[in-house]
Amino acid sequence: MKKLTSLLLLLSISLLHAEAPKWKKVLPALPDILALHEGVECSKTPERPILLNIYVPKAEGIYPAILLIHGGGWKQNQIEADKPLAERLAAQGYVVAQVPYRLSTEAKYPAALHDCKAALRFLRAHAAEYKINVNKIGVAGGSAGGHLSALMGMTGGMSSVEGEGGSAGQSTKLQACVVMAGGMDLIKSNETTNGEGYILFLGPISEKRDLYVEASPITHVGKDSPPTLFIEGEKDTLKIGRSEMQDKLKAAGVPTELITLKDAPHPYWMSQPWLDQTAEAMGKWFDLYLKK
Repeated sequence: MKKLTSLLLLLSISLLHAEAPKWKKVLPALPDILALHEGVECSKTPERPILLNIYVPKAEGIYPAILLIHGGGWKQNQIEADKPLAERLAAQGYVVAQVPYRLSTEAKYPAALHDCKAALRFLRAHAAEYKINVNKIGVAGGSAGGHLSALMGMTGGMSSVEGEGGSAGQSTKLQACVVMAGGMDLIKSNETTNGEGYILFLGPISEKRDLYVEASPITHVGKDSPPTLFIEGEKDTLKIGRSEMQDKLKAAGVPTELITLKDAPHPYWMSQPWLDQTAEAMGKWFDLYLKK
């Protein structure tokens, strides 16, 4: 762990002292070493089927997997914008699945969480087909996807939030988690103003306070939580509850680290130079907990 901490510290220092970069949009460009399976149905819901994109290394072998959860304030589908990150992670030797969960305009919480859980169960149920090591699966996401990735990590195997969609009986416990720019404490996030995105996702806090507590990843931190890396942009404000959540993870004996990317805005992982920096940091974290 000391070696990892030193590595992350050196990465953070180098990024913080780099010259201020210019924003550059990145488009998907599938490498020849990967196969992409699009529109793979993992669950049926009353609103629509949940169709995964699954990136699989073409080389022979069994690979750890990463469930990549998109952002968009729970109300926009940003699968396309996350494809360059999915490609970079898969190229490092991972099966990567993108899940287009039901948006808040389609169905309120816990629909999105249930769809992510169904996607994870599907990956385990179809591990042989997609060359997945069922004992080595991580989760990652940014913004609303960061919130959902943390919630997935902290509620692995929690029956009350499992949902019923697809591949019943498979575990939803995760072995590693990466959170990018996501709120960890939804009560604290709505102390002064109950934002429209939160109301669409959960309902008014005045009526659904218990639901805000349940949907806050910080609520569920415990000794069985997976090792969790937080990546933040220096110019990003979506960090509420992160520090307190890291304190809880550390108190529970769960490894956790923070990387802050110099000059990075929201959502930094969709543009260069932060896309490559993000993919590198994620890869090092997942390598440590999914490949060792």
